[in-house]
Amino acid sequence: MRWEALFDDLAAQLVAAERADRDVAVADLTRAEHATITFAERLRDTRDVVTLELRDGSRVSGRLHDLGTGWLLLTDATRQHVVLTSAVVTVQGLARTARPAPGPRGDGYGVGHVLRALMRDRRPVQVSTLAGVHPGWIARVGKDHLDLEVAPGQSHGTRTVPFAALVCVSESDGGTGTR
Repeated sequence: MRWEALFDDLAAQLVAAERADRDVAVADLTRAEHATITFAERLRDTRDVVTLELRDGSRVSGRLHDLGTGWLLLTDATRQHVVLTSAVVTVQGLARTARPAPGPRGDGYGVGHVLRALMRDRRPVQVSTLAGVHPGWIARVGKDHLDLEVAPGQSHGTRTVPFAALVCVSESDGGTGTR
């Protein structure tokens, strides 16, 4: 009878040790899986409104509409904003989960593709850089820069902006110069 209690106690200790080992393994696997998740995958799984703090000190809020290589398209109640992911300093409202890139397209479109589409539409935009907000129209898009025709009433001519200096390109708000 005493041996039965001894063997029951040993069996309980073994079950507890196996459970503790499994808990440690699950925690290790969870941490390892989280280490493989990219910023883009976290963005892709976000359904709610997010607020982006940008490297120029501004903020832009909205829902993620699209995502590509190095950029994201955020839509608020009145406008859309192409934000370079390299310009994002912090995000509020980001999903805790992640979703991998869908199909072969994935994140294949670069910011140049998006800017060329805006150029074709010839819509007024606001180009935000660390130096300020510049209203106008995208005239040309190169491999690593864009030419912005300056809006009437501003200094005349064309500004050339390297992509590295871009923070955000927003639909024009009617000339107020704010995001």
